[in-house]
Amino acid sequence: MSDDILLSVQNVVKYFPVQSGKLFRGAREFVHAVDGVNLEVHRGETLGLVGETGCGKSTLARCIARLYDLTSGRVVFDGHDISTLKTSALRPLRREMQIIFQDPYGSLNPRRRVGSIIGDPFAIHGLGDDKDRKRKVQEVMELVGLNPEHFNRFPAEFSGGQRQRIGVARALALRPKLIICDEPVSALDVSIQAQIINLLADLQQQLGLTYIFIAHDLSVVRHVSNRVGVMYLGKIVELAPVEPLYERPRHPYTNALLSAVPMPDPDLVEQRRQIILVGDVPSPINVPSGCRFHPRCPKAQPTCVETEPQLSPQLGDGSDHLAACHFPVAEGEDLTKAKPTIAASERVVEPHPV
Repeated sequence: MSDDILLSVQNVVKYFPVQSGKLFRGAREFVHAVDGVNLEVHRGETLGLVGETGCGKSTLARCIARLYDLTSGRVVFDGHDISTLKTSALRPLRREMQIIFQDPYGSLNPRRRVGSIIGDPFAIHGLGDDKDRKRKVQEVMELVGLNPEHFNRFPAEFSGGQRQRIGVARALALRPKLIICDEPVSALDVSIQAQIINLLADLQQQLGLTYIFIAHDLSVVRHVSNRVGVMYLGKIVELAPVEPLYERPRHPYTNALLSAVPMPDPDLVEQRRQIILVGDVPSPINVPSGCRFHPRCPKAQPTCVETEPQLSPQLGDGSDHLAACHFPVAEGEDLTKAKPTIAASERVVEPHPV
């Protein structure tokens, strides 16, 4: 693995068993939350992950951080294969990898003082005495824009944006190499979102951090990311540097997502052709055969039902722009006029082998 690569995700799979509602069914059913994901994250970059609710973004993040055990596959972090490490062996590496959670209200214990919450990493890893920990906690509070004198306050005494800064401070305490931002601004007001995003950007530049940034808002992802991965039903369907992906999306699903991004100019909104996808997201228990997007794809053809596409360069793109599509979207192509060559009755969903 190249020294430039901090994290390598290799064919990671995470299934969750579910209780079948069918009587006398012998086989167990599984939710295919993450199903064969491959990623590399370079040192100092921000990799954005986008997709609909339930596509597997947060599950993948928790697999990377080993909050979930993998069903199969490998996670290599900073040259160490952490896929099967036990808790005791993982602990030293936990210092290098942290998570900022989505909900600043639910991720902080309301009964504990902020100084204790931010100081937990020092206590868990046995770093410094009480006086030294207090000094370090106050330093990191000041770093994220919190008043160090509020060390003894409870989370309820802070606003939503300040609570998220507490979460950022807790993640930063041990100066990790990788921070996974799991929708860190989605629960905040728009004006506060901008403050937190700018704070994360400043911290990255100041401390040389690497981010995996998960979000629903494609405008936010474009602003903060160097590369973007688009997920659908447990798989990466497109992966590219931010500008090529937003300007020349190859996968029909990426095109549909981008066509729904809010625009501030009403004249541009009238000119835009929004792509309306048919049907609902298929069940992650019984995923479609072939390409998982084919039941909703405006370009679906029989090949899409039969054969699963692989991530690869399309239509002359470079090796850094990958899409998993048999019939990629050409630049300037209007998907609102595309017509699938297979009828709705031919779009099949078959149980996925486990």
